Amino acid sequence: MAVRYPRPLRPGDRVGITSPSSGVAIGLRERVEVAIRQVEARGYEVVVGRCMDGSGHVSAPAAARAGELMSMLTEPGTGAVVPPWGGETAIDLLPLLDWDRLREAEPTWLVGYSDLSTLMTPLTILTGVATVHGNNLMDTPYRVPEGLLSWLDITAAPSGHRFTQTPPERHRTSGWDDFQARPEVSELILDTPGRWTRLDGDGDVDVTGRLIGGCIETLCNLAGTPYGDTTAFARAHAPEGLLVYVEAAEDNAYTICRNLHGMRLAGFFDRANAVIVGRTSAPDGRSLTQHQAVLDALGPLGVPIVADVECGHVPPFMPIVNGARGRLVHTSTRSELTQTLD
Repeated sequence: MAVRYPRPLRPGDRVGITSPSSGVAIGLRERVEVAIRQVEARGYEVVVGRCMDGSGHVSAPAAARAGELMSMLTEPGTGAVVPPWGGETAIDLLPLLDWDRLREAEPTWLVGYSDLSTLMTPLTILTGVATVHGNNLMDTPYRVPEGLLSWLDITAAPSGHRFTQTPPERHRTSGWDDFQARPEVSELILDTPGRWTRLDGDGDVDVTGRLIGGCIETLCNLAGTPYGDTTAFARAHAPEGLLVYVEAAEDNAYTICRNLHGMRLAGFFDRANAVIVGRTSAPDGRSLTQHQAVLDALGPLGVPIVADVECGHVPPFMPIVNGARGRLVHTSTRSELTQTLD
């Protein structure tokens, strides 16, 4: 069964903004406006929903958030839904979404990362609709480093499009910009050199598979449930196997190790031809680093494990399309991820 790709965004299309998890504090609303202008500059109409309140850990009661997300994902004319960012407890929406209706609806792009993995990965697994794990709305004003793409580029690409991203070999360790003090900041300062790292051994990596994955702290709660059944997804859409990507947001190495063990035992990596691990600034433990945590949990898979990839909470951001056909190459002189929207 083929993966379903939303139609490419074109000028005049509508982009919906809603917060299925955390909303935006009043002091950060100007950054939202800056980001909206960036989207409008592509010729898109931007519609901001009601679920945007940032005074608590969620933007609205679960029923309201689920209803607004469903409306945007199924409304004709809306080409993409792009939340401002993630949050903490988007998991409360999963039983409230009408999955049959989402299967039957014309596909709409859903874009984001972090807690948005809680929604995007199940959407791809349960409906076969591609989603974009990448820079969210608040990151959109940043200029994209050479070798990488923006979600705006990918969602406008035609069906069958193939694109390759390469790491800029620099990343950011100085923390996040202050969007309240500098809402229009567009320069993404990359202050530290760094390359991809193979964790499971030496030698070149050249492996293919359908891409699926997201944030460890959220997906560990879905592994072993229908919402995180990557084996069922592989049976339906990826008989060739998967490229599974994971990334740690903030949990320490012991917690990440435990969660990855649990995900492996639940079968999340059973169809993996390789594992891609996002670069993280999450803390090491006294006797266990983040790299060691991954290797301890996933080494028994016996597949290549490539870490420090730009698909996590450390800028810059390499968008990955859940459901796309991927090819991962990593050698001493070359690192790249190619994705094909077919």
